[in-house]
Amino acid sequence: MADVHCTVWDETGAAGATAVLVHSIFTWGDDDAYGFAAQRPLAGRHRLLLMDRRGYGRSPGTGRSDFDTDAADLVEVLARQDGGAHLVGHGNGGLAAMLAAGQRPDLVRSLTLIQPSAFSAAPDHPVVRDMLRRVADSAGVPDSVTPEQYLRASTEGLGLPMPEPTGKRLRAVATSMRERPVWEARVELEPLRDAPWPTLVICGTWQDAPELYRRYAGEPLIACAEAVARAVGARLLRVDGYYPHTQQPGAVNAALRALWG
Repeated sequence: MADVHCTVWDETGAAGATAVLVHSIFTWGDDDAYGFAAQRPLAGRHRLLLMDRRGYGRSPGTGRSDFDTDAADLVEVLARQDGGAHLVGHGNGGLAAMLAAGQRPDLVRSLTLIQPSAFSAAPDHPVVRDMLRRVADSAGVPDSVTPEQYLRASTEGLGLPMPEPTGKRLRAVATSMRERPVWEARVELEPLRDAPWPTLVICGTWQDAPELYRRYAGEPLIACAEAVARAVGARLLRVDGYYPHTQQPGAVNAALRALWG
């Protein structure tokens, strides 16, 4: 298995335990727009490893990004840490974190899930059921659509600002366009519920999100966050906005410090 890239932030000589952070779509570990750039202050107490999933950032490419491959990569990264690590995952990275933590709970010190794309946790919720029906009826992304067109439709088309379409960004978008659909994942929640370490689920309120974005993405993600928190006995932290760790880094970083402390 080829090594994935991890950006390392360690400003105190690893005074605290290591934390591994895993990003979602359209981004990479230390990206300012969607990644974990705003969590850098946490490196004052903890060694941070920001893993770039395959096809993203500085990690090697793959024919198709896959949550099972992400989980296997995560297990490998966790296994290299003395005493395991705290684990944080956002969106699709949250799904990979759940899978990895369930497979190797002995390598995890705590688990934080930021709006995880774990739709199998709430398949009967009306908004999740509607989302699954929409994607089932979708023909997928036509081969004629370019990454820049897809990025524009996924941001400006939903009333969001479009980040600069740099080569690095467009590579991430191209990978996201062909990523294995996360709704195919089946996450076993019992190992997370029975694990000895604490779990934190973080969710945005989405009250100020553009209407289409809130309806198509926000409402299903809120339902999943609530379902996961109930199923595993986790604390559920709600913060304003729709990208909790980038829009509300003060609240998110404080919660992480408390969890890791």
